[in-house]
Amino acid sequence: MAQMKYLIEVEKGQPAKDGKPSIGPAYRSIFAKDGYPPPIPGLNSCWDVFRMSVEKYPNNPMLGRREIVDGKAGKYVWQTYQQVYDIVIKVGNAIRSCGVEPGAKCGIYGANSAEWIISMEACNAHGLYCVPLYDTLGAGAIEYILCHSEISIAFTEEKKIPEGENKEYDFPEKKKSDICTIMYTSGTTGDPKGVMISNLNIITLIAGVKRVLECVDEKLTSKDVYLSYLPLAHIFDRVIEELFIFHGASIGFWRGDVKLLVEDIGELKPSIFCAVPRVLDRIYGGLTQKISAGSLLKKTLFNFAYSRKLSNLKGGSKTDEASPLSDKLVFSKVRQGLGGNVRLILSGAAPLASHVEAYLRVVTCAHVLQGYGLTESCAGSFVSLPNDMSMLGTVGPPVPNVDVRLESVPEMNYDALSSTPRGEICIRGDTLFSGYYKRDDLTEEVLIDGWFHTGDVGEWQPDGSMKIIDRKKNIFKLSQGEYVAVEHLENIYGGTPGIDSIWVYGNSFESYLVGVVNPNKLALEKWAEENGVSGDFNSLCENPKAKEHILQELSKIGKEKKLKGFEFLKAAHLDPEPFDMERDLLTPTYKKKRPQLLKYYQNVIDEMYKSINRK
Repeated sequence: MAQMKYLIEVEKGQPAKDGKPSIGPAYRSIFAKDGYPPPIPGLNSCWDVFRMSVEKYPNNPMLGRREIVDGKAGKYVWQTYQQVYDIVIKVGNAIRSCGVEPGAKCGIYGANSAEWIISMEACNAHGLYCVPLYDTLGAGAIEYILCHSEISIAFTEEKKIPEGENKEYDFPEKKKSDICTIMYTSGTTGDPKGVMISNLNIITLIAGVKRVLECVDEKLTSKDVYLSYLPLAHIFDRVIEELFIFHGASIGFWRGDVKLLVEDIGELKPSIFCAVPRVLDRIYGGLTQKISAGSLLKKTLFNFAYSRKLSNLKGGSKTDEASPLSDKLVFSKVRQGLGGNVRLILSGAAPLASHVEAYLRVVTCAHVLQGYGLTESCAGSFVSLPNDMSMLGTVGPPVPNVDVRLESVPEMNYDALSSTPRGEICIRGDTLFSGYYKRDDLTEEVLIDGWFHTGDVGEWQPDGSMKIIDRKKNIFKLSQGEYVAVEHLENIYGGTPGIDSIWVYGNSFESYLVGVVNPNKLALEKWAEENGVSGDFNSLCENPKAKEHILQELSKIGKEKKLKGFEFLKAAHLDPEPFDMERDLLTPTYKKKRPQLLKYYQNVIDEMYKSINRK
């Protein structure tokens, strides 16, 4: 493969040998062509991240929450870095007075708040393993984690922190290799796995992200503001907040109600906004609905401005230069809806649909970037770059503190040495976890010769970006012997206009596929109106004509993408209620729980197969 713009090759590929699959070359970010970012002086642990910022920015606002006045939410009120530090010292004294020693496990159970960060920093100060707990794991899983991790003390929202002397005794020595947190990942099957994250993992990631942002002229400063609403119990938000703390920047907390999120954004006016695709999908849906409901003149003006700016972006114009007049006259209201100061929107945890990403790049007047990583790789392993529309639909090149290679997956026909390299994404570097707590067997399955096997299948793009195309484990065989890569199909079908989400199902006793679809409410109602089909959204989802319409749309995109005959769906059930965590159908990072989906929809699946077999 030709030299890629954003990568340098550090190791040659290897052909298949001794029953092992072939391996593609190992690559590194062009931003690390002269080596990985050097260690940041004085930064040896997560405690140092906070301590050094307190020394540099003692009076900067650190943690904020909305003041409630007469039952109404007012402005954000702030605690400075020094004020937070003083409370952390008290909390640390209280923990140690309970007889808790360095290396003990401390649970944190609650929603994002200043108290969550204070508890975390108290753990960091005294070398405790911070073990986040969160409701969406389910009661059984929380009990499992409490026992499995041997938590000796925990903070919950209801508990009050006892007062103690505000004195600084000697903190225990902390090494880079020390574990700072055990994050339990829900996974899609089995018990949660405790991912051991070290100080080295987090401070290495901070150095890498700092290098990327500096190289693209988007470096963070102490003036930046971040809205904390994604769960701190997940690695994505945890490392983002560590990054903000390192820069002496400000973190404001939401009120915990998704219906009030936009109002909190408007009051806080963040400069960086991190999101999962579901949140951005809702923003996209709300914006398109408003435009659709507007006057013909407004729609025409919007569509003209949108097309012109998108064309300029694709032509190579920078975000702030693509259409300044349209930004001022047409898109400024969207920007104000996000507080007016957002310059960078980062999406992670799951793939963001390309049409949503393109739309938001145009109308928000901000850089919209996709990132990729796992808890095991300390979140950030890839991130797309600003002002480069060729990266649309990709997660960008690797960050400059990891090496990446692809490993062929012969059973799925993915070849890491082909002209278009495809294979399982493998990562090497100091951001990799230390192992699964008490599960050496699982650790040995994924950490092989220093390379972490992610289980995700990727495809190198000509510029060095990575596109996630499949999941290695989500493969099954139909009765005629054909293998089906179900996640690959869901990614393709997920791009169908008019649907929000899809679960594709098949098994080795049947020769064809079926699916459960969450239709887009606005799109389905519009189709019904245009085709003389009556009824509300729920009844439309039961209507055979609507089901046939959705199947035709799925078939259309399947033909466009040249899917094989057995990869087309023979039947689809339309569920007006989106897949959610409340019914245990999704993980907290919005990955599908396939066994639970099958259990929930078993009767629907059985009926679809019966009806097809009767024909």
